[in-house]
Amino acid sequence: MQQINDFLLTLHSYLGGHPWFVFLLLGTGLFFTLYLRFPQIRYFKHAIRVVKGKYAKEDDEGDTSHFQALATALSGTVGTGNIAGVALAIHLGGPAALFWMLVTAFFGMTLKFVEITLSHKYRDFTSDGTVSGGPMYYMRKRLNMKWLAAFFAIATVLSSFGSGSLPQINSISNSVFATFGVDHIITGIIMALLLGFVIIGGIRRIARVTEKLVPGMAVIYIIGAFAVIAYNYQNIGSAFSAIFTDVINGTSAVGGFIGASFAFAFNNGVNRGLFSNEAGQGSAAIAHASAKTKEPVSEGLVGLLGPFIDTIIICTITGLVLLSSGVWSQKIENEFQETDIVVLDQQYDTSNESELKEIKTYMMDKGSLDMFSGELTAENGNIIEDNTILHARSVAEDVIVYKNQNPYTGKINVDAGVLDTQSGEIVLKGKSLIHSAPLTAEAFKRSYFGDYGQYIISIGLILFAFSTAIAWSYYGDRSIIYLFGSKYVIWYRLAYVAAFFFASFTDTTIIWSLSYLTVVFMAIPNLFGLLMLRKEVRSTIKKYWFDFKKEWPDEKTPE
Repeated sequence: MQQINDFLLTLHSYLGGHPWFVFLLLGTGLFFTLYLRFPQIRYFKHAIRVVKGKYAKEDDEGDTSHFQALATALSGTVGTGNIAGVALAIHLGGPAALFWMLVTAFFGMTLKFVEITLSHKYRDFTSDGTVSGGPMYYMRKRLNMKWLAAFFAIATVLSSFGSGSLPQINSISNSVFATFGVDHIITGIIMALLLGFVIIGGIRRIARVTEKLVPGMAVIYIIGAFAVIAYNYQNIGSAFSAIFTDVINGTSAVGGFIGASFAFAFNNGVNRGLFSNEAGQGSAAIAHASAKTKEPVSEGLVGLLGPFIDTIIICTITGLVLLSSGVWSQKIENEFQETDIVVLDQQYDTSNESELKEIKTYMMDKGSLDMFSGELTAENGNIIEDNTILHARSVAEDVIVYKNQNPYTGKINVDAGVLDTQSGEIVLKGKSLIHSAPLTAEAFKRSYFGDYGQYIISIGLILFAFSTAIAWSYYGDRSIIYLFGSKYVIWYRLAYVAAFFFASFTDTTIIWSLSYLTVVFMAIPNLFGLLMLRKEVRSTIKKYWFDFKKEWPDEKTPE
C-alpha cells in the first residue's frame, strides 16, 4: 500500500505538484482576468441578478434553472475540500496556504466564467432529450480536436472516482467512526444505497436534491464555525496576523518545529484551492451546461459565483476556525494513519538545532533521512527501541502499539521505514499532529458547543461529501455518454456506487493522492483549450452585452 502511495505522489510531483502546473493554473486565471478586465468584480452584481432568475424566460431550453445548476455545481465543490482540504493545506503549508487558496479562488472566478460560457455554447441534446455539455464538446466542435476531447472525457470519468466517489465516502466513514463509533463498512452500505437512489433519477432528481441540500448544509456548517470563532475571539487578530506574516516571511512553524517554506505553502495552497473550487478543471461546466438559457454568457456569470461561495467564503471560515482554535499546531491523541507513519533509523532530539534542521529539511521534501529496516519490539504496547517515529509531519509522542484493540507484545517488521501492520491488525496510537477532517473536527470542539461541535463536522461531512458524490456522478455519466453513448450510463452508475462503498474502508492517504492526479488530467487540456479560444470568449461576451442592452434597455450594465 505504501509503495502505491509513493508511486502516486511521485507521479503527482511531476504534474500537479510541480511549479509549472501551479503557474499554468494561476497564469491562465490571471491572463483572463486582465484580458477580460476583471469580470469577477465588474459582473458580480449582474451575476446575482441572473441566478435569482430575473432575466429567465419560459421558452429557454435546458434541464435546470440557473439556481439549480449553481446548486449542483456547488454540491460538487462544497465538500471534503472545505472541511478536510483546508485542514490538509494548513497542515502541510501553514497559514500562508490559506492565503494562496483565496488567491486561486479570485482568479478561479474568471476561469469558471470562461469555461462555463464555452461549454454551454457548444452543448448537445441527447436522444432522450436531456442536455450533455462540458469542455469535451467545445474541444470537439470548435477546436476540432477529438483526441483531446476524448482524453478530457476519460479523465473526467477517472476524476469522478478520484474526486467525487472515493475521497468523499472515505471522509464520511472516517468521521462517523471517530465520532459515533459506527463501523466503516456499515456507513458505506447505507450511504451507497442512498447514492444509488438519487443518481438513478438523472439530472432532474439530482437538481431537486441539491437545491435543497446545499443551502441547508451551508447554514449548519457556518453556524457551527462561527461558534468556534466567537468562542476564540481573542485569537482572531493573531489568526489573520499569522496568515499575512507567514506569506511575507515565507516560513511557518508547523507543530512547533516544522518550517513550511514559501514554495511549500504556495504549492499546497494553490493545489488545495483547485481541489476545493475546481476552477480550471472544467467539471462545473458540465453541470452548468444543463441550465435553461439561450445565452451561454449568462450561465457563465452564474458559475462565476461558485469559487466565491465555495472558497472565499466557506474555506476562509474553515481556515479561521483552525487558526483561532490553535489545533493546527498542536499534537493530539489519535490513531495513526498507516501511510503517514515513518520509522527513522535513529533517535532524533528536536531540542538539538542540527537534528531539528535535518527533520525540517526532510519534511519539506528537500532532504533525506535514513529509514529503519529490521524489527521493533513491543512489550504491552510500548516500543522498546528508541527510534524516532514520524506521523503526519511531526515527531510522534507516547506511542502505544495495539493488535486487535489490545496492547501488543511481540515483534513488528519494518522495511525502509514502513511498518508491516499485518493487514491492518496492528495499529499505533499516540500524540502527533493530525490533518484533514479529524483536524477540523477537533477544532469544532473548541467552541460554545464543546465536544458536541464534532457532531457538526460529522453531519457537515455527510451532507457535503454526499452532495459532492451526487454531482460527480453526473459529470461522469455525461462523459460516458460522450464516449460510448447513453446505453452504457447504467453500468457506469453501478460501478460508481460500488466504488463508493469500497472506498468507505480504504486508507485515506492513498485516496487523496489519487485525487491529485485525476484533477490534473482534467485541468491541463481544459486550460490549454480556454487559451486557444480566448478571442472567441471575448467576442461572445461583447455580443451578450450588446443583445442584453437591446432587450433590457432600462437595466444598468457594467459594459
